[in-house]
Amino acid sequence: MGLAITDGTASISTTEFYLASNSTAKTDQTDDALLSVWIEVEAVAAADLFRIKFYEKVSAAGTQRSFEVGQITGAQVFPWVSPMFFVGHAWEISVTKISGTDRTVRWSLRKAT
Repeated sequence: MGLAITDGTASISTTEFYLASNSTAKTDQTDDALLSVWIEVEAVAAADLFRIKFYEKVSAAGTQRSFEVGQITGAQVFPWVSPMFFVGHAWEISVTKISGTDRTVRWSLRKAT
């Protein structure tokens, strides 16, 4: 089993930003992996709220749906870290600003393949 780490940064606004695609345009990922996501939001203020959504299909012939939703709100000392998920059919992770000010996030996708 190998470990692949992809790091990036993005300015997050009210437009959904897809981490694996590194874009506001979603490209579904199909590699089989055990995945954890790490996100650090710089200079988050008390009124800021960001939503993190995980997308995947239950089966290859199924419909892609959001299966996990997290949030970052208020000033943060530690990064937001997801649990590990098995993915492979058509997965992606997005971050969207729900309220507050646009912020830059640093993110890391950590995949065991």
